[in-house]
Amino acid sequence: MALSPHINIMLRAAEKAGRTLARDFGEVEQLQVSQKGPGDFVSAADRRSEEILYNELSKARPDYGFLMEESGDSKGPKDYEYRFIIDPLDGTTNFLHGIPHWCISIGLERKGEIIAGIILDPVKDEVFRAEKGMGAFMRNTRLRVSGRQGLKDALVATDRTPFDVKEKYMRESLAVSKFVPSLREMGSVALGLAYVAAGRFDGYWALSAKPWDMTAGALIAKEAGGMVSEVNGKSYALDSNNIIASNGPLFNDLKKLLQAANKGQEAA
Repeated sequence: MALSPHINIMLRAAEKAGRTLARDFGEVEQLQVSQKGPGDFVSAADRRSEEILYNELSKARPDYGFLMEESGDSKGPKDYEYRFIIDPLDGTTNFLHGIPHWCISIGLERKGEIIAGIILDPVKDEVFRAEKGMGAFMRNTRLRVSGRQGLKDALVATDRTPFDVKEKYMRESLAVSKFVPSLREMGSVALGLAYVAAGRFDGYWALSAKPWDMTAGALIAKEAGGMVSEVNGKSYALDSNNIIASNGPLFNDLKKLLQAANKGQEAA
């Protein structure tokens, strides 16, 4: 299957950065026993990945802007029409502890609308991709959200629990866990959304997330037939700081559980 120019350049950049991250990941386990620990090493790996992504993408598209986790909205021309939104290492804590569940995420925005996205998992050699109106794919296999109809059969996941939202997270997790047999916290927002698209998760939500965590995954989940919004029901947008994604039959039920968990509570 022929890939579009945008997907091609995003994929090439991600694969180059992914090879470097995979090599770095192979060294993390050896660093666990050191007194200093692998934290500085992983921070350097994150920055190295971002630098590779920026160099490759800016070389291919010099007139595009950039929003990146490490550097912020500080690179590229000011009058851009298109902008890359990049997480060079989503799942940093997993990476830090030698857990093979992390990825590179790249979204492409045009005038405030997300039009393309890819998520590369170098360890599992999986690529999730989508373009607006063109469907979602893993490599060349079409992705579809699951067809499960009830929460009693659902596998639901969540992520992103900084201390400032711990109480809210606990309320929501308790509310959902009363109705689903399995609740997972996997440690990567981007992969959580991609797994909804692939039908691996039936539902997913995340708190206190950033645009680079969610942008590509939100599009991929939508293009796989999923429903995506903020937990409060507002449409997902680039300035959203939380997200819920699910298949059609479960979306409203899951959203209602999360909203009920916070009823009468101050927003975290």
